[in-house]
Amino acid sequence: MFAWMGRSEAPAMRRIGADQAAACAAIHAPSFAHPWSAAEFEALLTAPECVADGAFDAHGAALRGFVMSRRAVDEAEVLTIAIAPRHRRAGLGGKLLSAHLAQLSAFGVTTLFLEVDEANVAARTLYARFGFVEVGRRPAYYRTASGERSSALVMRRALA
Repeated sequence: MFAWMGRSEAPAMRRIGADQAAACAAIHAPSFAHPWSAAEFEALLTAPECVADGAFDAHGAALRGFVMSRRAVDEAEVLTIAIAPRHRRAGLGGKLLSAHLAQLSAFGVTTLFLEVDEANVAARTLYARFGFVEVGRRPAYYRTASGERSSALVMRRALA
């Protein structure tokens, strides 16, 4: 066992469903300028094309972070990934993304896409570490909390 957040416990990774919609919304809110509601998460988490994985405390009770994708045949798109503020900068995003890539691959996904705000250096660094490459740009795609616009980078990674 290894130390995790000062304790001898590793996060428990597992698929999540609509029962985690409120927890996802609570984690998403401080992570994005325009967060999704619990109802929006519930709709996504009940959709058959949605694949969502969560990281929980070692007891499996408290959601620490999650990642969601939408599948279409052999391709998927990461819809969102968020880590609770008190659990950031501890490698949880990488652990979640690694588990999620394995899930998607098991579903037959061969190509994964995502969009990321060009100003989000932490996310871009994580995605680059996992082999995502920029394949496009959407100018002024995101609206920031201040009302300004920021471009989205479209990234792709082969899973097969």
